[in-house]
Amino acid sequence: MSAQSRRPFVVANWKINMMPDQVGPYLDTVLPALVGETEVEVGIAAQDLYLSQMLQAAKGIPLVIVGENSHWEDDGAFTGETSPKALAALGVEYVLIGHFERRKFFNETDETVNLKTLAALRNGLKPIVDLDEDLSAYGHLVPEKVILNQLQAALDGVTAAEMAQVTIAYEPTWAIGSGSAASADQAQEAAALIRQSLANLYNRDLANSIRILYGGSVTPKNAPAFLCQQDIDGILVGKAALDPRQFLTLVDQAKK
Repeated sequence: MSAQSRRPFVVANWKINMMPDQVGPYLDTVLPALVGETEVEVGIAAQDLYLSQMLQAAKGIPLVIVGENSHWEDDGAFTGETSPKALAALGVEYVLIGHFERRKFFNETDETVNLKTLAALRNGLKPIVDLDEDLSAYGHLVPEKVILNQLQAALDGVTAAEMAQVTIAYEPTWAIGSGSAASADQAQEAAALIRQSLANLYNRDLANSIRILYGGSVTPKNAPAFLCQQDIDGILVGKAALDPRQFLTLVDQAKK
């Protein structure tokens, strides 16, 4: 499968930026523009408390609603966590796993990212597994080794059939929220490395079918340079996606 046959995927990550009175107006702007959209898959990751509202609003419109996090157990005494089983029952399709901010602020590790990935797949959710280049947790390893270590750890025990449901997001730590994105060449080099590693872990055909997203200070100004790269199949967008019109611009830019 070539880059041309992988459907571009554009995902907004709201994090905890939206207030309740902002969700409706944002969707009122975005949803009409997505009616009949087939070229690009479009998703929005939001806080748990907005997911039901968003799922209801998006019925019949090609917008996927994405959980920002989920636990590795389906239920139990884990106050404040999100059950993957509950997300699936609600109708959520995708969930972000292992975002850098989860690692940095909530002490997630390669092991817990793996457990969460397996739990998401077990419940029929499609994980968007995040990889970064935070060297501080890995001593003197070079960035390439960090990426591969995270990838291999996250996918431990994931079968080839399950892997077909996984999306990989590459977000260099130093670019997230900094206003300084990686260069398109840097992002392509990392994405190609990830795809080659997937071929080594599984097989070339499967690796060529997996979508790899770039994230980290993406804007309408720099997005086209990322989106035209051979191994980059979409973008995971933070700050720029908080403006619905900017987000729609990014969706249009992803059309091939």
